[in-house]
Amino acid sequence: MKKVIKIDGMGCQHCVKSVANTLENISGVEVLEVKIGEATVNIPDDFDMSIIVEALDDAGYEVI
Repeated sequence: MKKVIKIDGMGCQHCVKSVANTLENISGVEVLEVKIGEATVNIPDDFDMSIIVEALDDAGYEVI
């Protein structure tokens, strides 16, 4: 399932790369696009979004 995740705390291309790397390290997540303020991913229908929320929180970003 394609999902757009709104992310707070991204202000530069370094942040974009950091978010992309964080998402790419989560099993079951296929990163389609990351830009300032959001990421578009493919995830299984039954994927637990709290995994993404926690990983991004650990990296210093907030899912909004």
